[in-house]
Amino acid sequence: MSLPAPFVPFDLVPGLRLDLGRVRVHAFGAAPFAWTSGTVFGVVTRGRVALTLPHPDGDDTSPLRPGAWFVVPGPGAVRGLSADAEGLLIEDSGPVGLRVIGGPIEPTGRLRYIDGCTDTLLVCPPRLGDPSLNHLHIPAGTNQSPHTHASDRVGVILRGGGVCRTPAGVTALSPGLGWWIPAGSEHSFVTTDQALDVIAWHPDSVFGPTDEVHPMKSGTQLVARGPAAEPPRR
Repeated sequence: MSLPAPFVPFDLVPGLRLDLGRVRVHAFGAAPFAWTSGTVFGVVTRGRVALTLPHPDGDDTSPLRPGAWFVVPGPGAVRGLSADAEGLLIEDSGPVGLRVIGGPIEPTGRLRYIDGCTDTLLVCPPRLGDPSLNHLHIPAGTNQSPHTHASDRVGVILRGGGVCRTPAGVTALSPGLGWWIPAGSEHSFVTTDQALDVIAWHPDSVFGPTDEVHPMKSGTQLVARGPAAEPPRR
């Protein structure tokens, strides 16, 4: 069995683009696209889109523009509100995510990353080990150090341009290009005269809350009680 390429690009032609077992990656266009199970992480890359989610009092529909993202645990649907509507859907049958709608992305990331790049954690893992969604910003003139990740990465180029460099060759990057980086694959992003903005989904995380460490519990201090009062006598 041959190993996958270190960087696997794919166009956002509507339909199933990757089947990675627990994770299935789809692209959608102007036509309606619905799902019934799992947790779906979505990104709108072009055009205007309507996201419809079931609700006991009637379906909720939200209009989304390029740069918007969402997380839907359970059933949902997208449809184009413009002929050029396009986006990426990552369907995960693993941990159940929290419903989130956000966007658009900011000009740069909020956290420092390698080689002057920045990253924003768009969707935090609800629990340690759960998936996350990130916005990676690579400034113009960046020659990123070759690196690997312990798990797969899946995502899409949202704006800008550059290349991905691997031991197998160089791939040009432009808006609307989906991609998969298999676990352990050496790669680096390189830009010249323009910056590059990437949406990256991680199937797991080494960061996140646990039952013992989370903001509610870590900020709670129990007050010592005095002797129990005797019940009133009748």
